[in-house]
Amino acid sequence: MAVGIFDSGLGGLTVLEAVQKRLPEVPFVYYGDNAHAPYGVRTADDIYALTTKGVQRLFDEGCDLVVLACNTASAAALRRMQEGWVPKGKRVLGVFVPLIEALTERRWGDNSPPREVEVKHVALFATPATVSSRAFQRELAFRAIGVDVEAQACGGVVDAIEEGDMMLAEALVRSHVDALKRKMPAPDAAVLGCTHYPLLAKAFADALGPDVRVLSQPELVAESLADYLGRRPAFIGGGESALLTTGDPRKVSDRATQFMRRPMTFTAA
Repeated sequence: MAVGIFDSGLGGLTVLEAVQKRLPEVPFVYYGDNAHAPYGVRTADDIYALTTKGVQRLFDEGCDLVVLACNTASAAALRRMQEGWVPKGKRVLGVFVPLIEALTERRWGDNSPPREVEVKHVALFATPATVSSRAFQRELAFRAIGVDVEAQACGGVVDAIEEGDMMLAEALVRSHVDALKRKMPAPDAAVLGCTHYPLLAKAFADALGPDVRVLSQPELVAESLADYLGRRPAFIGGGESALLTTGDPRKVSDRATQFMRRPMTFTAA
């Protein structure tokens, strides 16, 4: 069985690339819901419905473990899915926890009480739906105290990336960083809370300045997944890797190839 990687569009490809490098022996099936991207402006119920549909498609492909490589889906749908939807024998993981573990310097499975950490002022850049869910703050509060989080909803950035307009996306990043700095002039760290944003990591870093530690998810998720599979090898199996999309396969393939700078061929989901 392969491991499933779910995203609302192209952003999860940054996670796919990282996990493939970290776990070259593991087959992955990627599902991009490009026909319904972006998720960040949708309601929680809409996100839940689209996410469960996509994850079910990955289950049907034989994936017993699915990673939601989408912060919006992780924020708006994951808990609800885990509490009442995920079938027995299947697992669905999100991408928030590895990021927060890195931020708070805690290892996976550390269930000790929340404690003070070195980072005190955190800037969170995310989609409107992720920001409104406050899922990041909730997960952080389980692990750390005394951390001030200022969230900036980055409207328009995912749309620009999905359309291939990187000049517009970079301009929007600068605008959103300026807006964040008016609320929090000197963050210690910045969290890129959308898997599309690593494609603009340099733009975020340049706008934030050299004194701000920028945390991006792909490598952190890859290390966390490697640890998870090391403890649960039953979720590693056979199967073939594949790239699935709900959008136009040719258009999505062209855009993905452009972004990832290597040939990527999608088929219809």
